[in-house]
Amino acid sequence: MIKLFKKLERKELIFIIISITLMLFHVWLELKVPDYMSTITRLVQTEGSQMNDILIEGFKMIACAFGSLICSIIISYFAACVGSGFSNTLRKDIFSKVEKMGMAEIKKFSTSSLITRTTNDVMQVEMLVGMGLQAIVKAPIMATWAIFKILDKGFEWSILVAVCVAILLTTVSILMIIVLPRFERVQKLIDKINGITRENLSGIRVIRAFNAEKYQNEKFGETNDELTETQLFNQRCFAIMNPMINLIMNGLTLGIYIIGAILINKAMMLDKIVLFSNMVVFSSYGMHVIMSFLMLTMTFMLFPRAQISAKRINAVLDEEISIKDGTFDGKTDEVGTVEFKNVSFKYPDADEYVLKDISFKAKKGDTIAFIGSTGSGKSTLINLIPRFYDATEGEVLVDGVNVKDYTLEALNNKLGYVPQKAVMFTGTVSSNVGYGNNGKSAVTLDKIKEAIDVAQGTDFVRKMEDDYEGHVARGGTNLSGGQKQRLAIARAIARDPEIYIFDDSFSALDYKTDAILRKELKEYTKDATSIIVAQRIGTILNADTIIVLDEGNCVGIGTHQELLKNCEVYKEIALSQLSEEELKNA
Repeated sequence: MIKLFKKLERKELIFIIISITLMLFHVWLELKVPDYMSTITRLVQTEGSQMNDILIEGFKMIACAFGSLICSIIISYFAACVGSGFSNTLRKDIFSKVEKMGMAEIKKFSTSSLITRTTNDVMQVEMLVGMGLQAIVKAPIMATWAIFKILDKGFEWSILVAVCVAILLTTVSILMIIVLPRFERVQKLIDKINGITRENLSGIRVIRAFNAEKYQNEKFGETNDELTETQLFNQRCFAIMNPMINLIMNGLTLGIYIIGAILINKAMMLDKIVLFSNMVVFSSYGMHVIMSFLMLTMTFMLFPRAQISAKRINAVLDEEISIKDGTFDGKTDEVGTVEFKNVSFKYPDADEYVLKDISFKAKKGDTIAFIGSTGSGKSTLINLIPRFYDATEGEVLVDGVNVKDYTLEALNNKLGYVPQKAVMFTGTVSSNVGYGNNGKSAVTLDKIKEAIDVAQGTDFVRKMEDDYEGHVARGGTNLSGGQKQRLAIARAIARDPEIYIFDDSFSALDYKTDAILRKELKEYTKDATSIIVAQRIGTILNADTIIVLDEGNCVGIGTHQELLKNCEVYKEIALSQLSEEELKNA
């Protein structure tokens, strides 16, 4: 928790200093009220007292109460500013850290957990900061000041207050020991519920098609019931607090008056007035002491969960990034070259290599294609170029420079990446296609139209309401798979990169559209390097070089006709899709 507080900004620190200053004044005003009450009590019981004197003391007491109210309002406002500002900083830091994470780190935490940490966990810390500034700081000041003021008012009463405080603190400590481990469980269960919910929403069509609603409900219900039971246990534990606090407060008041009655009964007449006045004051101060510890108790009820949340937030912020940013700015003599030198790769914590000793070089203007059975390592291989992962062994070079030496921004500015699953963002067609400006000024509308035309998307875009400013829903749910794929290709084209990376990016297109698009694309990208992963032989027939992968090994490299003669794996794939006659005429 202390580690997180280091992220407080200067403005928030100033608010805290002002709040603490006002708290001191606020406590002084509150503790002056019983003094005036004591004076009024003595004046009322003393013969010859003037009504004017009593009224003056009364007005002073009202002024203190009103001043205390004003201070309390200002302190609450500053506390809210500090809490909301602090949570704003944390959310930005977490989001920024996740943006820098490699795929290995994201998989380690899971998407649902990262969402929970950015939202629910930050909210728990914000609640603690907001209340804590008022309670954790104010309560000790109030309790200490009040205790010093009552020490000389009566030894017996002081012992009574000490016993009540000890009982209260013991109760709170026992509850913390019992509840703290369960709060960690609560946050993990919230992660799990988020994960199940996201899975349910993204797979709703499959769930309905297989009549699996009951299974999903049971799966969700088990986790939901476990979360509910854990929360109920925590709340039952904290439910002990209210009766215990009422018992202590009422017991303290009753004890003060019983002790006071005994002392007054034994005292002389003049001492009785002093004792009665002290009893009234002590009753008020005693309540202030108990209320201060009560405020701390209320904060302690938030503290365990906030402490767990803080650990989870720190786990994200402290996570070491595996993909380190280089220093090279990207200015090279070579342009558009990609080279793999004896590259091998295995996923973190995996035992077996996914890629083994891969070597090839693509020159400017070349089209390099990868083909192989499912799980052969095609997508993994091209993911090493934009550094979604780093090669375990060997080197990946872009324009003759190891990708690890580039700044990530400089490296990405050389690439136009089209993922296997087309990703659309909430916005418009234009905002999605012009998403990456490649380090240049904003992509113009003319460039966007040109890119969409090359990607064979003009027809369906113009049929949309507002055409190029047509609405794209989150995830592109208002578009078909083929439409999303064409817009994703247009997004890469609009960047005018040196190197295009197509990760099975034509699979959702019909054969006619695929053929036309590839023809247009080849003409448009003739001065750029194209790296294509494909399942269809027809997509890669005209590639300058085709690399065949099998279980992570390069088992063939050459043109289509060369591989038909020399590579059995390629021939098997080709014959499974096209007839021998079609292959000869290709």
